[in-house]
Amino acid sequence: MKRILVVVMVGLLVFAQAAGAATRAWLEQPDAVLGQAFTLNIETDAVMATPDLTPLLRDFELEGQSDSRSVGMVNGQMTSRTTFAITLRARRAGTLVIPPLQVGSQSTTALTVNVGATPTASAAANGLAFVETEIDDASPYVQQSVGVTVRLYYAMPLVSGQLDLDPPEGALLQRVGEIVQSSREIDGRRYQTAERRFLLVPERSGPLTLPGARFEGRGAGGWMDDLLGGNSREVSLNGAPRTLQVRAQPANAPQPWLPLRDLRLRYAGAPQQLRAGEAATLTVEATAIGATQAQMPELPTPSVPGAQVFAEPPQYNETFAGGTPQVKLTRRYSIVPSQPGRLVIPGLSMAWWDVRGGVAKNAVLPDLTLAVAPGFGIAAAPALDPSAVPTPVDGDDVFALDGEGRNLPAHLWPWVAAGFAVLWLVTLVWGLLARGSVVRQRVHGAAASPSPSTPQATHTAADLKRALDAGDLDEIEEVLRGMARPTATDLDDLAARLASPTQRAAVDALRRARWAGGDAGQARNALREAFRGGPAWRTTAVAEPEPLPPLYPR
Repeated sequence: MKRILVVVMVGLLVFAQAAGAATRAWLEQPDAVLGQAFTLNIETDAVMATPDLTPLLRDFELEGQSDSRSVGMVNGQMTSRTTFAITLRARRAGTLVIPPLQVGSQSTTALTVNVGATPTASAAANGLAFVETEIDDASPYVQQSVGVTVRLYYAMPLVSGQLDLDPPEGALLQRVGEIVQSSREIDGRRYQTAERRFLLVPERSGPLTLPGARFEGRGAGGWMDDLLGGNSREVSLNGAPRTLQVRAQPANAPQPWLPLRDLRLRYAGAPQQLRAGEAATLTVEATAIGATQAQMPELPTPSVPGAQVFAEPPQYNETFAGGTPQVKLTRRYSIVPSQPGRLVIPGLSMAWWDVRGGVAKNAVLPDLTLAVAPGFGIAAAPALDPSAVPTPVDGDDVFALDGEGRNLPAHLWPWVAAGFAVLWLVTLVWGLLARGSVVRQRVHGAAASPSPSTPQATHTAADLKRALDAGDLDEIEEVLRGMARPTATDLDDLAARLASPTQRAAVDALRRARWAGGDAGQARNALREAFRGGPAWRTTAVAEPEPLPPLYPR
């Protein structure tokens, strides 16, 4: 019995420790080179808490820091997590320890990073200037994005120059960004560095030789002439070539082929509650390390039973982190539930290939379960009371029910029919008389005022609500112009007829989103808020025509 109790207590302790591990840290690259930046990620669910980075200053330099927030659903409850991306640069080579960092009342676990010494490339001009080439993966897969960084080290003044890398055979090479300037100390000498990044995509498997980086420039002269020989101020440097072993696409790889270092999906924004017939925005974010925008497939549109889903065009953000390309894909979805109740949004998934582990993986988001409230003006159907349904009665004397639910005898039906006939004749006579009066008024009105009547609107408030919830910006503009009488010719004409400043500002946001590169999502939200109750038109006083000519004409 004691043994069983001990086992239960140990299990509870392990479960409590696992449940409390809400803060974690990881490295995007376990290895680095002295002078090369790498990224430390810290994820926590502590509210308004930031990591204490003071213990890192002993062995690392802080190059930068960014943070992002994600929202998810766990066991039916909304949770929020914050991820901090910290760019570090090691102060020395060797196996360095990233100590536990305090984040609010929680702390991360210790990590290790292997920092190699700076490779001693072939130096020119007695070591005063040299170039090197660095690749983030020496054995990539076919069509994998490989980050290539070339650096120029110089401890002498340079007037001008060009740092470049020739493309190899059997691969695509693309220059990324501009030259980054920095400084570094090597063997007790301070060097200025010029760094340029490239993106390499192998097209076939086998050995791939990457030519060495080259620099062509001019020095400032003076004592440099003696070092380079003669009076020449030309500086020409060539780095050593690098050989990569490109691996073929595995037979069991998922399709489409997506070789990556890492892939993370998260909910960047989710509604707390939905309302039937109204659109709500769901935002999904995918972060792929080791890929570019051209390689990333689009996030699919989820199929949600009981709701319509409209996807906006995805947005991409490409960066270089630690010499490795990465891309962040963000896509927004408009969810329009059709009825109140409980709505389950299936989580998206994306299959990819882990280039470091050599295995197929699948990034999956959890399902979202949201409550849908009844929409405005939509009432739930009342339940049918079985006791209120009349029970059929056999016999010829009973045919119907009166207003109080009692059966009417059959001999009263002829009188009821006669009464309805009299009411029908009275209604017919009244209608004929009213029609003659209307015709006479129209004849007199036409004689007094021959101006044409105002044309009717081509769209209704229901069309506007449907366009604001699920239509695109073109449809919203068409409906708004069609609701004007007469139809507005363009957005300027539409804005001139609106009385509300808020609605005119929303129309202006629509114009910017369509023709001036404005934000389509902000324009849609502004239009939904401004026209929730329909357009507010300007009122113009129109003089009514006089029924009779003036007594004393001019």
